[in-house]
Amino acid sequence: MEHYAGLDVSVKETSVCVIDGTGKVIQEVKVATEPDTIRAVLVDDTFAIERIGLEAGPLSQWLYSGLAEAGLPVICVETRHMKAALSAQLNKSDRNDARGIAHMMRAGLYRPVHVKTLASQKRRMLLTSRQLLQAKALDIENDLRGTLRNFGLKVGTVGTSKFEARICELLADHPDLAAIVEPLLIARRALREQLGVLHRRLLAIVRQDEVCRRLMSVPGVGPMVALTFRATVDVPARFKNSKAVGAVFGLTPRRHQSGEVDRMGGISKCGDAMMRRLLFDAAHVMLTRTIRWSWLKAWGMKIARHRGMKRAVVAVARRMAVIMHRMWADGTEFRWTSTNIAAA
Repeated sequence: MEHYAGLDVSVKETSVCVIDGTGKVIQEVKVATEPDTIRAVLVDDTFAIERIGLEAGPLSQWLYSGLAEAGLPVICVETRHMKAALSAQLNKSDRNDARGIAHMMRAGLYRPVHVKTLASQKRRMLLTSRQLLQAKALDIENDLRGTLRNFGLKVGTVGTSKFEARICELLADHPDLAAIVEPLLIARRALREQLGVLHRRLLAIVRQDEVCRRLMSVPGVGPMVALTFRATVDVPARFKNSKAVGAVFGLTPRRHQSGEVDRMGGISKCGDAMMRRLLFDAAHVMLTRTIRWSWLKAWGMKIARHRGMKRAVVAVARRMAVIMHRMWADGTEFRWTSTNIAAA
């Protein structure tokens, strides 16, 4: 008889529930959240497990890799779908959640999530770490601009490299304020230095990666966009077609239909927010700053004339994601001529 298992994961302990094909509970236990201890429970000569359900979360990639390497049929399940399915339970507990996940595996009521490779996880960590340092440095700069304005000291328009010199110039006659601001300037300087280290690391990876160099042939796409797309998509074959990429990135419109009501809303904004923001930036750069003309820019400007620039940027960002996926899958570069409109 087939058996199914559900794992409700927390930082310290994981609730494991194993049921048979009729829904009868065979085993319920709580073990330490370690791949080896969980694997010891699931590998049993008395039953063979058909599917193991694991909710997507901070520890899911680590546990998934450990269980999959042991040959266990583990499936990572989409979080919102699982939450909706488990919300019907009267009492919420780790034990009941594990049992509910096991029943979802038995009934087939789950939506699997792609678990990224280790290389993509490392690329993603580099991107998020760089973004964190940049955000903290900007927070310090904006805070200094705001607080100094209270004393009539206006920083004004100044570049990143000359920001510290401008602050020192304004505080030349205010030693008491300079003593307060100095630690902030030191922290900002350290953040900017380490940001440069990560940025150079990013550029080195892009320079050595053939896929990223190919993606950068698209107008408006730079190293950040190319590496983020590479880390987010991970394996292009996991999409049944290139058009599905736009929906995964949250670039397709919502729809609400009920009876005589059929209303199309804004984009869903599901999926990776960083990737979606960078695609917006790339589309905006292509439409407003790229000098060289292309069929993609002509298509976007046509939409801008009839629907406005904001909608044009969204449309170009969505189509740009589709084109980049197709280029990656086919091993081709961006073609600037109008003969490729239909193919894209």
